[in-house]
Amino acid sequence: MIENNKHYDAIILGAGLAGMVTALELSKQQPNLSIALVDQQSEMGGLARSAFGGMALIGTPLQKLCGVNDSKELALKDWHSFAEFSDEDKWPKAWAKYYVENSCTKVYHWLKQYGVRFFPVVNWVERGLFKPGNSVPRYHVIWGTSLRLITQLKKALKNCRNVQFIPNTRVEILQQFSSQWHIESDRGETYRGNQLVIASGGITGKLETVKHLLDNAPPTLLNGSHPSADGHIHKQCEKLGAISTHEKNMWNYAAGIDNPQAEFNDHGLSLIPCKTALWVSAYGERIGPQPLLTGFDTHDLCQQVSKQPLGYTWQILNYNIARKELAISGAEHNPQMRDRKAIRFIWNTLTGNDDLLKRMLAESHDFIMAESLDELAVKMNALTNNSHIESEHLKSQLEEFDEQIKRGEDFYTDDQLRRIAAMRKWRADKVRTSHNQTILNNGPLIAIRLRLISRKSLGGLQTNLKSEVLNKEGHPLSNLYAVGEASGFGGGGSCGKRSLEGTFLSACILTAQNAAESIAEKSIIKMDVSTTPSKNNKERMQA
Repeated sequence: MIENNKHYDAIILGAGLAGMVTALELSKQQPNLSIALVDQQSEMGGLARSAFGGMALIGTPLQKLCGVNDSKELALKDWHSFAEFSDEDKWPKAWAKYYVENSCTKVYHWLKQYGVRFFPVVNWVERGLFKPGNSVPRYHVIWGTSLRLITQLKKALKNCRNVQFIPNTRVEILQQFSSQWHIESDRGETYRGNQLVIASGGITGKLETVKHLLDNAPPTLLNGSHPSADGHIHKQCEKLGAISTHEKNMWNYAAGIDNPQAEFNDHGLSLIPCKTALWVSAYGERIGPQPLLTGFDTHDLCQQVSKQPLGYTWQILNYNIARKELAISGAEHNPQMRDRKAIRFIWNTLTGNDDLLKRMLAESHDFIMAESLDELAVKMNALTNNSHIESEHLKSQLEEFDEQIKRGEDFYTDDQLRRIAAMRKWRADKVRTSHNQTILNNGPLIAIRLRLISRKSLGGLQTNLKSEVLNKEGHPLSNLYAVGEASGFGGGGSCGKRSLEGTFLSACILTAQNAAESIAEKSIIKMDVSTTPSKNNKERMQA
């Protein structure tokens, strides 16, 4: 590690995944450059440190092993379908194409050198609802979750003697003088650098901003990001001529609950909604006419939930369904996957995760259990301090749903049950989906109160394929780069309106690699120019 002389060849603002990869790749390519990695937090890794660790990857050996016939052409077609790009989206389209063409070599195989592997089953998410999504399974889950990824990259960075990590530092002001960057921190310190990389994340950690940008944003919105992701650095860059695009595009989730171990105001956890549960409004009315079901179109799911009254919804199910299907996104609530305990993980997947369900019932006020429907309705109304849930009305809807289940898959007319039946045909979904069973008369009943939760910014600083930040005229700003979520995962919005899911971690890696390559190339050219003898010198040397 170098001494803190506050002058660096490159300064990277943000030590999340994108910032770490930028520093690592730049150090490998140019070990003589001094690099500062600056972050508001005390640890590297950002949100990736606690994320589940899924990646959308195309044409991998693991897909072939699972019998998945994928191609770059099919992936790009699916991407465009979900993204709904406009004619003006030159750079988002370019980054989408770059992603599908390079995710296998520059993410899947790149990670192998750092000891990162994937669980040997590819999951199928975001299949599409009203328009095609993932035509085939592409969701690769890191064995060890994202925490394993961050841990391995931290080990690699320890060997980079030219990289200095500067923690607990909030950047307040960015300025550029004679092509040199001056960064002023909240402690009054000034750091100077020749190249500046923005890896500061998105804007979804500031709920006021999210509510302002979203249509029908509920007042009860939860924060699934972090308050430090407030868009402050975006605004600093815009003052210097940068352009930020597609700010209204976000990747939020429909099934949030209060975090029992909250670290900040409105801190939420994101549940993977139980597929076999009945999803109802705050008034106990089944949401429709299109039933809500995860795994097809998260964007539409969030839109439907945002329209519901009072800012919350309920999932109604029984204990047996919950122990089989309940899942919470993130490393903390998937300890067997996180700690790479294969036998325990497989056992829980096959038999049910009682530990997680019992923990939520004990710790979360959003989880309610009762022996009867009348008792459940009373507890639901007590939690929300109203009388909106009528047990008889809820009972009639559950009985109608259960009657469909009793008939068997050959006679389903309910769209939720038909979609579940289709999902069961893919083995990764089959083992995580409850077998056909009615909700009533099958053990204790459970109600889970859910709220919309913020997560990712799909828009950001517009960049070209070198990760250079662009101005309104489309020209690169001098020595300024943006990577990861700060760049809208490439181009100011490479996902468009929707993500194929799992595109975030891998896009952080790809945008960071390109920024590092571009800075390294500039450094080589600069060194060549400074060391190349002039024409007169050459003549003297020859003489």
